[in-house]
Amino acid sequence: MHPHLTHSASSSATIEVHLKPRASRQCIVRSNGLSVDVAVNAPPVDGKANSALVELLADTLGVRKSSLSIIRGQTSRNKVVAVAGLSADVVAQRLARA
Repeated sequence: MHPHLTHSASSSATIEVHLKPRASRQCIVRSNGLSVDVAVNAPPVDGKANSALVELLADTLGVRKSSLSIIRGQTSRNKVVAVAGLSADVVAQRLARA
């Protein structure tokens, strides 16, 4: 079991994310304790940073944006993102390759 991922069902996982908006580049930063740090260019205004987060995670994980949902932390830098259709182990492998 990976510390930043939790099993919610066999075909889904949740990721704890610390979002860094207005970064100079968009990337997934390595695990930092119990969370994954993600940097996005978008500002934290009108959901732009959340949209950029979902797009970056979808591209990284190889899933559709509709497979991801922010289940906690809509207006916070600390978020929990649900990934439908992938197990926690698969998500961890794909994040490790990012």
